[in-house]
Amino acid sequence: MSTENPVVFIIDDDASVRNALTNLLRSVGLKAEAFSTAQEFLSSTRPDAPGCLVLDVRLPGSSGLDLQRQLADAGVHLPIIFITGYGDIEMSVQAMKAGAVEFLTKPFREQVLLDAVQRAIQRDREAYTQRAALAEWRDRYQSLSAREREIMVMVVRGLLNKQIAGELGTTEATVKVHRAKLMHKMQADSLADLIRMAEKLGVSATWQAST
Repeated sequence: MSTENPVVFIIDDDASVRNALTNLLRSVGLKAEAFSTAQEFLSSTRPDAPGCLVLDVRLPGSSGLDLQRQLADAGVHLPIIFITGYGDIEMSVQAMKAGAVEFLTKPFREQVLLDAVQRAIQRDREAYTQRAALAEWRDRYQSLSAREREIMVMVVRGLLNKQIAGELGTTEATVKVHRAKLMHKMQADSLADLIRMAEKLGVSATWQAST
């Protein structure tokens, strides 16, 4: 996992709001980066670190809700805290259903925003850790040979070595060797550990879809 500190991104077309929020977040030790438009944010290079987005609903060009959809479509799962001076119930429901952490109407108390930011960062930190683990498991899976992958699928299906040998037309001893190698490469300490990795990687689902 990245050792970089969390980053709070702020998008608001009002310079005074951007400055106030940036100063507030930095006053409690958080790193903050501010942008005036969604496009400016999308064009920036973001650090590989957990964080969140404090986003004004109404922006020139793409709205905050538009950006929320764009990020979701691009697979960017950055927790969002919406802020607005013109919010309504329908808008807030739409934002929350799409995964927003909070929907705050201006003016809001500083502590309310800070609490929401901390919740959002914690959510992203946990998701960040999960994504990093999944990426590591994918790398391990890619290191398996074709035969080891075949055997891994059968192992997570619950087949015994003897049954696997029968399906592959090989010996039980050979299956044991391949099984030991794949367990080592996947760094799985137990069958339950291997099954958990396979579920996250979609390995068992791949076998089911092909049968």
